[in-house]
Amino acid sequence: MLNRLTLDQMRALIAVAETGSFSAAARKLGRVQSAISQSIQSLEDTLGVQLFDRDAKTPKLNETGRVLLQDAYGLVHGADALRARAESIAANIEPELTLAVDSMFPNHVLMAVLREFGSVFPNVSVTLFTEGLGAAEQRLRDGVARLGIYSPLSTAVSNDLQWEPMTSIELMPVVASSHPLANEPPPIDRYALEKYIQLILTDRTPMSQNLRGGILSLQIWRFADLGTRLEFLLAGFGWCNMPRHLIAGHVKAGRLKELAIKDHTNLALPMHVVYDRSRPPGKAGRWFIDELRKRIVQCIPLKAGIGPAADI
Repeated sequence: MLNRLTLDQMRALIAVAETGSFSAAARKLGRVQSAISQSIQSLEDTLGVQLFDRDAKTPKLNETGRVLLQDAYGLVHGADALRARAESIAANIEPELTLAVDSMFPNHVLMAVLREFGSVFPNVSVTLFTEGLGAAEQRLRDGVARLGIYSPLSTAVSNDLQWEPMTSIELMPVVASSHPLANEPPPIDRYALEKYIQLILTDRTPMSQNLRGGILSLQIWRFADLGTRLEFLLAGFGWCNMPRHLIAGHVKAGRLKELAIKDHTNLALPMHVVYDRSRPPGKAGRWFIDELRKRIVQCIPLKAGIGPAADI
């Protein structure tokens, strides 16, 4: 019996409940009153229950009707979402945008673009993975992510991945103001750094194994995420290179101090948008890339990078 339920019946039920009468529902739906009455009667016959109290001058939903009205809303909204998503896919708009983004990338820019993305593409779901070093590319190669935003670990040409330059993230060597290095007269000789712990990032993928670039200290502590490393940095456990946009406030407030290292040039990580050549972005992905590029250039001008990412 339930296979005789129709969306037309659900819409009629919702219209009567919202307008308060069969005649008003008919006007709202652009139909005659008898058609609305017939839809409601058919719905009640199919369900085997009464939905309205007809003793009053105008029919009112009874307790059963009020409960089933919520189910009707769910069915109608689900059908509308199904149709809208199918129309989007037919128009080459991805049903889902899955991103693997390097933790170095400025979150405030990413959030601003995704907030607008939700308004422009309301039927596209978003999945966001925040990763470090090689993990973002690993998500891409495993097919888990459709788009990656990261600094490639290798400059070798990849036949399967397409790289589009996005920006570069400036890194600056910093230490907690309470750390002994903060009192060293500048410029600090590299030999003076060797006896202090350097805090560097790592990940669980084989893609970042054996990276040694950027390591100046004899003793290193490795961290799997940027946030935890920042906490240990502020607590005075050691020094490290951090994205300027992430620690500028701490430097200004005096919690961190930038280190002037002799014969040292601040690192700059080149960030790219990367995707599988066999699965190029659709309209939603292309909009996201273009809007992200516009927003990031406004706050971080594109600079020449240092090449592949190193231990930082």
